[in-house]
Amino acid sequence: MSSQETPLTAFILSLIGGAFILVSGFVLSLWSLYGGPWFNGMMGGFGFPYNLMVGFELVGLVSGALVVLGAIMMRVHPAEHVAWGVIVLVFSITSFLGMGGFMIGALLGIAGGALALSWRPPAKA
Repeated sequence: MSSQETPLTAFILSLIGGAFILVSGFVLSLWSLYGGPWFNGMMGGFGFPYNLMVGFELVGLVSGALVVLGAIMMRVHPAEHVAWGVIVLVFSITSFLGMGGFMIGALLGIAGGALALSWRPPAKA
């Protein structure tokens, strides 16, 4: 690995985590669109507030997209690995509001963001 590249592990973990977060946001959108158990009255006949579900869906989709973008940009612009690592970390934590990528996506994103933040280029000889 050259001194200009961020670790491949941070990129891969962030990218996979972002993909999981996007998929879970999409699943949550389909679930609310086609009437999952929350909307069929399983919660004591009251159902889950629809406007709140739309907010959770948007958080999941936006967080997933920004984690994927952060992972890609971390690889394309390795000199800015700290900024992109912070973006991946913040939006991976935020994704917990929208299912968190079935929890594994958020955890992978947090690990990838932390690796990007802790990485230091090798010292020149």
